[in-house]
Amino acid sequence: MSDDVYAPPDEPLRVIYADHAVLVIDKPAGLLTVPGRGEDLADCLIARVHNLHPEALLVHRLDRDTSGVIVFALTRHAQRVLSAQFEDRKTKKAYRARLWGHLQPKEGRVDLPLIVDWPNRPRQHVNHDSGKPAVTDWKVLGHDPDGTTRVRLFPLTGRSHQLRVHMQALGHPILGDPLYADGPARDFPRLMLHAESLRFSHPETGKGMTFTAPVPFR
Repeated sequence: MSDDVYAPPDEPLRVIYADHAVLVIDKPAGLLTVPGRGEDLADCLIARVHNLHPEALLVHRLDRDTSGVIVFALTRHAQRVLSAQFEDRKTKKAYRARLWGHLQPKEGRVDLPLIVDWPNRPRQHVNHDSGKPAVTDWKVLGHDPDGTTRVRLFPLTGRSHQLRVHMQALGHPILGDPLYADGPARDFPRLMLHAESLRFSHPETGKGMTFTAPVPFR
């Protein structure tokens, strides 16, 4: 995987759900959520969404190389309510990932504060002095013969690159990670990280809703 050339996938939007207030999309890996700096980074998920829903508003983001469930608001009110749910940690997120090595025990928690690594942006790193609180729960789903581990990850906070840095900190980086994996752990066709499910309360009815996207890797 190259981190230098931006070549987003050319495929139609995969809409999971839509009503008058929210739009839920299954984002492909390799596509920015919002545009980067420069015309070569203009193609992004929200730009494609605007082709169908010009009124769509950003609520949260997924990393470029992460696939899976992401929600957009279709009204200002919905954006305010949904953004507050993310900020107040009232949403529930579950990710699937493949990790380098044999992660043990079968479940656990990473509680390590994170902050941007300024000389090496956009990398983040653990910093116990100035980092912001970051907590991730994990559950092992299985160990594969090639020495890798399949896990489900549950971020309790929403820091940038949180899952990627936390797994690296355990000594088990996510496969295919161009920023935090080295050697053979990096030699995979994509970042093996997928936002499998997202639960939030509908911004108008208050009803709890859970959306899932199929995992695109084994």
